[in-house]
Amino acid sequence: MVELLPNEQAVVDLGGIRKAISIALVSGVAVADYVIVHVGHAIGRIDPEEAERTLALFGEMAAMDAQDAAAHDKVTV
Repeated sequence: MVELLPNEQAVVDLGGIRKAISIALVSGVAVADYVIVHVGHAIGRIDPEEAERTLALFGEMAAMDAQDAAAHDKVTV
């Protein structure tokens, strides 16, 4: 999380996109905590090491998707 807001709200950074979410379901969260977000609500906290591993895997999957899309876009004659 990058910012705590009033009324059990916070701002998170989702891959460069900042979004306001509810933190009502997760007690004791703080700025710099990693949280699992589902439909605009934090539903759990995750430790930084696990968060970094998960984000790295998401990055690898995105790269593989981009490579696959590029391969399908090639036209062979």
